[in-house]
Amino acid sequence: MLAETICSAVSAAGLGIAALTAYRKRFLAATRIAAYSLVPVGLVMTGVVAWAAGIVFKPTVWAGFAVLGLAWLLFVTTRAIERRAAGAVGAVGAGEGKQKRPKAAKGRPAQEAVAPAASAPSLGDGARPRPAPAAAPAEDFSDIEAILKKHGI
Repeated sequence: MLAETICSAVSAAGLGIAALTAYRKRFLAATRIAAYSLVPVGLVMTGVVAWAAGIVFKPTVWAGFAVLGLAWLLFVTTRAIERRAAGAVGAVGAGEGKQKRPKAAKGRPAQEAVAPAASAPSLGDGARPRPAPAAAPAEDFSDIEAILKKHGI
């Protein structure tokens, strides 16, 4: 009941401000203010305010939010532990057909097997790449020189 009264008072005040704004010949702003001031009354008439007030003032609703928060906290904690274990083990859970990797020593990351060719440096044919021949000094600088001369530089 109090929330509906406050929303009605806010709407009445907003409509008063809209009337003063219209009196000053600022009709576009007055229309916008009137639109904003009618929103609280619309919310009261649709029942949204009563629904929100019912949620806010019921202790069982807050207990429900607490239970949801606890569930979220447990979920996040288990995901963090699962990811930490997955970093050391590789795959989460050892079901049928899956083998666990050996755990890494404490403080050292687990090393995965690498193909023999993957560790060899890729040098190509062994020859060093030759540097490209130096570009001709007057290649495209004529345009730049013209612009600099035009600006007196």
